[in-house]
Amino acid sequence: MSVEDQQSGEDLDQEFDAVPEPSVDEDTEAGPAPTPVPTGPPTGVMSAERLAIKALEAKLLGGERKLRRREVAAGAGVSILSARKIWRALGFPNFGDEDVAFTERDQAALSSILDLVRAGLLTEEAAISVTRSIGQMTDRMVVWQIEALVEDMVSEQGIPDAVARKQLVGQLPALVDSLEEILVYSYRRQLNAGVQRLAVRAEAGLQASEEGREGDEDDSPLPLARAVGFADLVSYTSLSRRMNEKTLAQLVQRFENKCAEIISVGGGRLVKTVGDEVLYIAETPAAGAEISLALAQAFTEDEILPQCRVSMVWGRILSRLGDIYGPTVNLAARLTTLAQPGTVLVDAMTAAALGQDDRFVLVPQKSENVRGFGEIHPVMLARGRGKGLVLD
Repeated sequence: MSVEDQQSGEDLDQEFDAVPEPSVDEDTEAGPAPTPVPTGPPTGVMSAERLAIKALEAKLLGGERKLRRREVAAGAGVSILSARKIWRALGFPNFGDEDVAFTERDQAALSSILDLVRAGLLTEEAAISVTRSIGQMTDRMVVWQIEALVEDMVSEQGIPDAVARKQLVGQLPALVDSLEEILVYSYRRQLNAGVQRLAVRAEAGLQASEEGREGDEDDSPLPLARAVGFADLVSYTSLSRRMNEKTLAQLVQRFENKCAEIISVGGGRLVKTVGDEVLYIAETPAAGAEISLALAQAFTEDEILPQCRVSMVWGRILSRLGDIYGPTVNLAARLTTLAQPGTVLVDAMTAAALGQDDRFVLVPQKSENVRGFGEIHPVMLARGRGKGLVLD
């Protein structure tokens, strides 16, 4: 719940005194009717827009705000301090003791989280971390969806951005249930994919984890072996200065959509997008190599987007908070800056892991001195036998 949500709810709950009707003296001789003075909606009567917002809020929150924070905490059987930890993890703003900001659904949700701790299924620390993941991901998701819907309305209906945002309030009630259903569906599918990575592919991952390694690398203590890749658009900064807001948004969207598709088809995971760059991982060196080559080729052939530089490093990482960390990630980032447009660079250890695979050609490049790593030996990765990833 954003600060704007809180303020909106408080504004809507204010009551206004109606303007009394003017009295009429029956003994006064009737004269000409006064010229009516244009006015807004009578005081005490909500505009159609505010009524729509209030109705949508009731649908989204499960009813009107009727509870204060102490009432919600008491109903869940927990202290205010513990409740506030959960609410902050979800991204809620601070509420005062007298703020009527919660519904019975808020109380039920708080109880659901606490019951996991009481049952011993989660520690308090794990519950806070899991809750924070939900809050942060859904916050980004909601912003993304609203902007996508507004952009579509502006494009299709030819209306200003501000008008589209107001009209969207009236359209959301028809979308909410379907979007929520898709969200739950996607969550279950993604969780199942995570389970498959944990269990079904565990043995293959362990076998692949030692490929090209001698055991004394800087990342050896880290738990997960992954192929870590970066793809970086060439000349993005200079292009963005020459583009208007709409064109730049379309370019960024096209870039992220194409990257997400290729990474998904290759069995990898898009970790995050930062402006003109994407970070992705795969479970084997070969899978990472296929994704990297497909990305370089796709942007070389794209008629709108510029080429991209790509790098990929096979090594160990630490995965936390939906992101990844470790020397492997840092080296992949450094290699990206060394790659030529339209090419893929890997390090010597990754090249060793791919050396016996005839699907790839490995071309050693001149040694480079890289900050934090000293002298490294980049290797250009190219297509060998086979067609590579097939994108429908």
